[in-house]
Amino acid sequence: MKLIVGLGNPGPEYAGTRHNVGFDVVDRLARRFAPGATPKSKFAALAIDAEIGGEKCMLLKPMTFMNLSGRSVLEALQFFKIEASKDLLVIVDDLALPCGSIRLRPDGSSGGHNGLSDIGLKLGSNYWARLRIGIDPPGRVRQSDYVLGKFSSDQQPLVDSSLTESAQAAEVWATKGLQEAMNRFNTKATRGAAIDSNNSKETT
Repeated sequence: MKLIVGLGNPGPEYAGTRHNVGFDVVDRLARRFAPGATPKSKFAALAIDAEIGGEKCMLLKPMTFMNLSGRSVLEALQFFKIEASKDLLVIVDDLALPCGSIRLRPDGSSGGHNGLSDIGLKLGSNYWARLRIGIDPPGRVRQSDYVLGKFSSDQQPLVDSSLTESAQAAEVWATKGLQEAMNRFNTKATRGAAIDSNNSKETT
């Protein structure tokens, strides 16, 4: 059993915002691997059972709001008795990456992301895979306003591409493992940076 968790905030007012790209990737995975499935309310989340390349997976969207995401993740891990270091992938937005890029890592700090921070706190460890989706730094806009805002017209085609690639990366992670997914998809971060530079956007 693999657990794929997309982070975001529940409610129509947050749909399509930068902070909800994790939800968007889980929705894409559900449409492909569990078409027509009705999400179940479990683990303080919306959950969908899926089979990806013969691997049983649960697709999870915590309904606790971003800052309390760890509760859902911990409950699901404990219920299925699976190891976070081997069987958990968390999909999340990242201000430090240029829009259009993605990056997989086997562990790491929260990088100031409240959702990742709460998961690490609840699990007592940061040794679990995370897939970060670039949303560009906020520049002069207040960070909270920026992440809860929607993508600009310049950003939208870039993020659409990165969401598709993120769903593909999650599929490879589930079926072939993290190292294979990193080898195939972490190159996208470099390409995204190049696109971003050509558009003369601020990066970090």
